[in-house]
Amino acid sequence: MQGRNKSVSLSNIESFPGYTITKHLGLVQGSTVRSKHLGRDMMAGLKNIFGGELKGYTELLVESRQEATDRMIAQAKAVGANAVINVRFGTANIAAGAAEILAYGTAVVIEAQ
Repeated sequence: MQGRNKSVSLSNIESFPGYTITKHLGLVQGSTVRSKHLGRDMMAGLKNIFGGELKGYTELLVESRQEATDRMIAQAKAVGANAVINVRFGTANIAAGAAEILAYGTAVVIEAQ
């Protein structure tokens, strides 16, 4: 499937159909802590009055999830994985206006059956 220095495949289930897990390398994770942006907060306040999607926050969450995922993938590559199974996301408030986004899963080596 993939050689070294190639991308890492991700799955939110415990396997990859058509592939065999040949090595279990353990937990990998990536996280980022982000704070709210004053401009986004002002627009969010207006949206709270008039209703609608808080696009600034949606964009912030998309960027945060991607950064956390990229860091998890880098950790998986560092331990020799070509896949991460059981990928999950978590969030936690760190301080007023700041939150952590965490991506985690199990690093494995998979091979085509």
